Amino acid sequence: MSSGISPPKVPGKVLVFSHNVRYYIHVRVFKNTRFARFARKENISDEDLREVVKQLEAGHPDVDYGGDVYKMRIARPGEGKSGGYRVVVFFRSEDRAFFVYGFAKSDRGNIGQGELRAFKNRAKDAFAITDEQIRERIRKGTLIEVF
Repeated sequence: MSSGISPPKVPGKVLVFSHNVRYYIHVRVFKNTRFARFARKENISDEDLREVVKQLEAGHPDVDYGGDVYKMRIARPGEGKSGGYRVVVFFRSEDRAFFVYGFAKSDRGNIGQGELRAFKNRAKDAFAITDEQIRERIRKGTLIEVF
């Protein structure tokens, strides 16, 4: 039975209401070409990336570096997360996620302070771009949207 109340309209967002008033807001997910090559080589699927975003949206980051920069673990196919992959994600809840860097845990350790500063600066730039700039980057092939 409907209450007769329509959910609010939010441009670019999808709101779904159920009987206990939970909602889901669609986070747009992107990967840059460098990350896309890494993911393809390592057989990391778009579903894996969406799962990472779900974890972040639920407030469960593996590492929160601040400045909207997170490091998350992804399991190798058929194995666990501990020896798997690490990915750097720029993430803002209810907005956007950008997968920008990935590596196998066996290939390197932690991210250095210089890299972290660079990632934080890049994250600030990433969230400053407009929807039109995103469309242009997708058209040029430098950014890929994950559906």
